[in-house]
Amino acid sequence: METMSNLAEAFAGESQANRKYLAFADKAEKEGYSQAAKLFRAAAHAETVHALAHLRTMGKVGSTKENLQAAIDGETHEFTKMYPAMIETAKAEGQDAALKSFSYANAVEVQHASLYQQALNNLDSLAATDYQVCSVCGYTCAGAPPDVCPVCGSTAKAFTKIA
Repeated sequence: METMSNLAEAFAGESQANRKYLAFADKAEKEGYSQAAKLFRAAAHAETVHALAHLRTMGKVGSTKENLQAAIDGETHEFTKMYPAMIETAKAEGQDAALKSFSYANAVEVQHASLYQQALNNLDSLAATDYQVCSVCGYTCAGAPPDVCPVCGSTAKAFTKIA
C-alpha cells in the first residue's frame, strides 16, 4: 500500500528534521543567536508531533511489552548487521571520524538491547531508577554514572541524568 510507504517515509523525514534542528539550535546557541536557537527548538518539537502522528497511524506503537520487544529487535539489528557493515566500509575508505562514530554507536546499541531486555523481563517489578547517558558516545546505564565510560573513556562529568 503506497500510503503506508508514504507514512514510513514521512516518519523518517520528520524524525531526521527533529534531530537536525536540535543540532542547529545547539550551534545557534553557541554562536550567541538565542532567538534562532529557540526557533529551531520550536520547529524540532513540531517535527516530533508530526513524526509521532505518522508512527501511530502506521500502527507501530503497541503495548509496552510489544514496544520493548520492538526496541530489542531494532537495537539487535543495529549491532549485529547495520553498524558492523558500516564500520567495515568506513575502515576500507579510511574515514576515521565515521569509524569512531559507528563504533561508539555499535557498542552502545548492545547496552540498549540489554537494558530493554532487562526491562521486558522485569516489567511488572521495575524499580524506580534514573538513567545516565554519556554525552560523547551515548552509553546508557541505570543508576550512577561510571567513573569512566566503558565505551569512550569519558569521565563521569560527561554523563547526563535522565530522570
